[in-house]
Amino acid sequence: MLDPRSAKDTIAAIATPPGDGGVGIIRISGSRARDIAHAVFCAASPAFDDFEPYRLHYGHIQDPDGVELDDVLCAFMPGPRSYTGEDVAEINCHGGRAVLAAVLQETLRHGARLAERGEFTYRAFMNGRLDLSQAEAVAEMIHAPTRAAMHLAQVKLSGLLGLKIADLRTSLEALRAQMAVAVDFPEEELECLSPEELIQTVNAVRKEIKLLLCAVDRTRAWREGALVVLAGRVNAGKSSLMNGLLGRNRAIVTDQPGTTRDYLEETLNLDGLAVRLADTAGIRATDDAVEAAGLAKGRELMDQADLVVVLCDGTTPPDDEILATARDLDPKKTLAVLNKTDLPGFSLAHGEPFAELGLRTAGVSAKTGQGLPQLCAMIREQVLHGAGQPDTDVIAPNARQAAMLAEADAELAGLAEDALAQVPYDLLSVRLETACNALASITGEIAPADVLNSIFDSFCIGK
Repeated sequence: MLDPRSAKDTIAAIATPPGDGGVGIIRISGSRARDIAHAVFCAASPAFDDFEPYRLHYGHIQDPDGVELDDVLCAFMPGPRSYTGEDVAEINCHGGRAVLAAVLQETLRHGARLAERGEFTYRAFMNGRLDLSQAEAVAEMIHAPTRAAMHLAQVKLSGLLGLKIADLRTSLEALRAQMAVAVDFPEEELECLSPEELIQTVNAVRKEIKLLLCAVDRTRAWREGALVVLAGRVNAGKSSLMNGLLGRNRAIVTDQPGTTRDYLEETLNLDGLAVRLADTAGIRATDDAVEAAGLAKGRELMDQADLVVVLCDGTTPPDDEILATARDLDPKKTLAVLNKTDLPGFSLAHGEPFAELGLRTAGVSAKTGQGLPQLCAMIREQVLHGAGQPDTDVIAPNARQAAMLAEADAELAGLAEDALAQVPYDLLSVRLETACNALASITGEIAPADVLNSIFDSFCIGK
């Protein structure tokens, strides 16, 4: 848990992902960053006497016995013009685990403390380099599953959400000031805000909030990816279809019914849309407890899915059980696929019962790959529901930010109703203050310690 009192410590951590790589970075931040960098770094140039800011210096790191640990490049960035707003040093090493651990140990030996999760970004927030919405966007950039998700995070990292929230708060704070005048000087002949003007301003702010909330739903699939579940009878070809969509053999395929007893999940990129593809156990009556548990999990996944692909053997009409399964699903979130176009007896006419349920249908051969590109396009289109590619400046709040926006909107809706009912301004101001505080929590101007810790604890240690 982050403690603001520890912000005076100089911290260090490995800032690159674990594992072997060409380059690994040790980041040091705090008032002693320069001193610690000097203590561990031996410059190759005899003319070196101090770090020139924002410039890479070549040299090596050695242990207390004078044994060279690694050739490195070292840079120093004085605060406040650094990521954290403090003095920062970065040591670029070779990316092996042992190398990075040894160099990090040297920085700790010279007085740095191992950073906690998200502590570098936490310090950037505390030092005014980022607002809280930008800090969250850093984590969203790191975890973005696709380029579209990366773009949505970058929009917030640029500060557009913070600016939008500031504009909304400015409008509401102006109302608060006018209300304060009315409350403090009720008998004075001062120009006061009428209930009609109050409601007009409140509704204008609510309109902007609703646009932000609409963007949450519209971009959710881009930001978080979509869950697509493959469902159908045993031996309909679900596992073969999963392998075909992935382009590799992930699921076991045999002629034996019930091979898939649990569910398998893999990630698929459909032209920039991240899809979690789940292959579920085949639908059938069974006395096997393990298979029954798999079927129950499959039904649970279908309830959660953004899209259910109901797969059938296209050489015969669908049976009552699979039609009953399809009938229980939302047509907007269901796609019927007839498999085995490569076999005699296949007919798209076998999909007519699904069409009568309002489902779109497609024909494929999981074995030969026929129709798979068209199926991918249909899955992508149906998951996005016409959302299209994210706009260049769309602001898409995350779940926490959306909750705060919804709270502010609810208070403003109540405020408008109370104003129509001629509730006194001193009571109206309480709702207005609550709405302002909800908006302020988005950018971190008002943020309890437990909220900050929950946000920054989700970061990796080196960020």
